[in-house]
Amino acid sequence: MSDSLDRRTLLKGAAVAAVALGAIGEGEAAFPDGLGYGEPVAFSYDLLKAQAREKAHAPYVPPPHPAPEIVQKINYEEWGKIRYRSDHALFADGPGRFPLAFFHLGLFFQKAVDFYVIDGDQSKKIVYDQSYFDMPADSVARQLPQGAGFAGFRIQESRDGPLDWRKNDWVAFLGAAYFRAIGELHQYGLSSRGIALDVAVADRPEEFPDFTQFYIDSKEGDDTVLIYAIMEGPSIVGVYRFTMQRGKGVVMDIEATLFMRAAVSRFGIAPLTSMYWFSETKKEMAIDWRPEVHDSDGLSMWSGNGERLWRPLNNPPRIMVSAFSDNNPRGFGLCQRDRVFDHYLDGVNYDRRPTLWVEPLPGPGGEGWGRGSIQLCEIPTDDEIHDNVVAMWVPENPIPADAELKLNYRLHWLADEPYPTKLGRCVATRLGRGGQPGLPRPKGVRKFVVEFLGGPLSTLPYGVKPDMVVSASRGSLQGYRIVEAVPDDVPGHWRVEFDFTVDVGPDPVEMRCFLQANGETLTETWMFQYHPF
Repeated sequence: MSDSLDRRTLLKGAAVAAVALGAIGEGEAAFPDGLGYGEPVAFSYDLLKAQAREKAHAPYVPPPHPAPEIVQKINYEEWGKIRYRSDHALFADGPGRFPLAFFHLGLFFQKAVDFYVIDGDQSKKIVYDQSYFDMPADSVARQLPQGAGFAGFRIQESRDGPLDWRKNDWVAFLGAAYFRAIGELHQYGLSSRGIALDVAVADRPEEFPDFTQFYIDSKEGDDTVLIYAIMEGPSIVGVYRFTMQRGKGVVMDIEATLFMRAAVSRFGIAPLTSMYWFSETKKEMAIDWRPEVHDSDGLSMWSGNGERLWRPLNNPPRIMVSAFSDNNPRGFGLCQRDRVFDHYLDGVNYDRRPTLWVEPLPGPGGEGWGRGSIQLCEIPTDDEIHDNVVAMWVPENPIPADAELKLNYRLHWLADEPYPTKLGRCVATRLGRGGQPGLPRPKGVRKFVVEFLGGPLSTLPYGVKPDMVVSASRGSLQGYRIVEAVPDDVPGHWRVEFDFTVDVGPDPVEMRCFLQANGETLTETWMFQYHPF
């Protein structure tokens, strides 16, 4: 993939940011307005969209890179020593319930982002000053000029909530158009972004637009924060309105108006970005000391016709893009279903990473997202610092230049899907050698073991055994196969085992499986992409 280095450099910076998301540096005193502001200017949502439309008809101007010779010296170690002071947090003493803190520029985040505070029908720019940050006396960051700018921001927990707001945050926007939130298990994990343009397109590099301006509304509702953003790239200008609610997890209502400067081949709406290295499905010998390493273990889909699908993630041998065609999807998400600490054995809390679910919302005329496909891009990785999975909605028709689009959707950052299926769910996918214990193992035969749990499986009448329905795009499913209850005394826990033979070749095998009884579907459909080896 031609942009893999850029992607990995960017996402390595995101991993660094996760380390830096610790406590805000303590100030000496709290006061309501310790920030410097520019002159007030007119603001309205309609005005913001009009300005974006005008920008889209003008040549693209990249965001500023202040003092690059200095910023490039603020490396991982130096950036981690720079802490935003709690007494300079926006709304530290009102009027909003949720204070906001800002990220400093550094080697991995060199582009300056502008921030404005909305007051009625006006807004005023927050002017960068070194005094907002605690940093070592010899920090190279002290050489930055006045007004250099910020890299991003994070929203702290409520000042009157149970957690210390100085040490805990629940949303962070940092790097290009990336943002993320904690789930109900109080842990960051995968990210979302404003848009994904030309991911894994052979004849062109991927484009990474930037959030260049944020407008923060000082009048919050109960448990909500309202923020507007401008996003710019060579092919696009967009205006976003984020209504973010802090409940047991985080829910974001996102309204976007997008203006196209140039045509885009693969236009990824509501893109989700995660990391999958290995799991119980397949692990190379001694690749790592831990049993599993991943932020997400599968893609869950709820199609427009009501079908529930589960696609376990892969670390493929080469870049793979899978497309699941649909019409007006009800939702999709990258999920972390495995919540057992002993399956990871790592203090970075992979067992607590959030599930992120996309819920399409009706447009102004009540229309849905129409025809297109949920597309899953999987990129090979050999380490956990690389986000190598992208899931997104791609419209059926390419987006032309000069097009205007309006999008409405909701993001749920939770421990589980917000609308879980009533069917049995897939909880594990395992691969091994084919054949039966005690007998010679046949060459070239692979065994698949897929586990399902819950739903109607928990209430099967005594003596009723589910039937396996399995298919593959090529190869042979003849031979050994069995359906049995998992002997763990957990009601409704069943597994299927089948042997599979296929010639090794360049094309993967697309597989499907579900359980039924008496013609009734009992489980969601397991879909797997098998790469013969």
